[in-house]
Amino acid sequence: MLGCVGRHIAPFARGVGNLGAGREPTTVHQGAFRMKQTIRSRAFTAGAVLALTCTLGACAKSEDQTSGSSGNSAAAAQQVAGQNGGDCALKQYGAKKGDLKGATVGFSQSEKEANPFRIAETQSMKDEAAKQKVKLETTNANSQLPKQIADIKTLLAKNVDLLIVAPLNSSGLEPALNAAAKKGVPVVTVDRKLDSGFCQNWITFIGSNFEEQGHRAGKALIKATGGKGDVAILLGSSGNNVTTDRTKGFVDELKASAPKMKIVAQQTGDFARDKGQQVTEQLLQANPNISAIYAENDEMALGALVAIEDAGKKAGSDIKVVSVDGTRNAVEEVVNGRINAVIESNPRFGPLAFKVATDFLSGKTVKENVVIKDRQYDKSNAKSDVDSAY
Repeated sequence: MLGCVGRHIAPFARGVGNLGAGREPTTVHQGAFRMKQTIRSRAFTAGAVLALTCTLGACAKSEDQTSGSSGNSAAAAQQVAGQNGGDCALKQYGAKKGDLKGATVGFSQSEKEANPFRIAETQSMKDEAAKQKVKLETTNANSQLPKQIADIKTLLAKNVDLLIVAPLNSSGLEPALNAAAKKGVPVVTVDRKLDSGFCQNWITFIGSNFEEQGHRAGKALIKATGGKGDVAILLGSSGNNVTTDRTKGFVDELKASAPKMKIVAQQTGDFARDKGQQVTEQLLQANPNISAIYAENDEMALGALVAIEDAGKKAGSDIKVVSVDGTRNAVEEVVNGRINAVIESNPRFGPLAFKVATDFLSGKTVKENVVIKDRQYDKSNAKSDVDSAY
């Protein structure tokens, strides 16, 4: 509801502070500083009236009230764009030939299911497990690396036949993954790629080309701005290849194609809506000439919309916004004209993860990287394709 309230009361009560502020973010732009929060009484009045009249369906959902359904299942299903890297086979990994009939599969989720990506990701595993008629054991590390290590070891103690892991970070899981390899349990990784250990303690990575996502976001923002202006980047969480690659692709695209666009600030919003709002407030205060924002996920972008309008500016026109994910809430904002483009990052890994694992267990060689296709939403297709969002 905060996003909805902030959007509708903004014309009457500019300057509303961050009502959902998280912990102090790590700053990499030295000019950024905390904006003093002010909450005007008329903002509360407008918010109270709005709360009585605004239905949930008409309002952007908060971080804990997010979408995450699978959308149009046929149109939304993951498709393989290509496969590359090394090869992995049963003998090399140390696993035995078999199948998933009557098997127990473990899924280690990395983060709290409080945003659409994680909700859809976990649900796709549950749906596919039910379809395959296998038992699925799930855990959630709640963004804590030690807990994810313990979670994986717990799944191994339950004698799972296959592990599907959404790593929190690109390194640090070795103690748990080595334990899996020692037992001959294949590990399929999804979403975030590990730095090392291919065919030693994991057999494949399934995910997007994150650097290409950054390039595509850069192209979309160049198109929206005409190739000029001051840009801020809302960075994802540190320690994983998603943030690193999405940043690199975007920065490289601007350098190559838009020399008149200047990146004036970069600061982490930890892939969270409340921090996206908080950081955007700070960056706009420190850099009032910002005319474009690249958010490395939709949740941060949705938070940024509130901050932009609280600052007395119009999202989508005064300040162009491009993000990555493809959540329904964000795609609807493309339809509304407040976000200029969204690059999809499809979280529905279940069917493809089970298929690759089945191929591996049957004796087929699998590739190191299975890269999925990602669509793009902009004003030309957002309205017609919104049902494919999650």
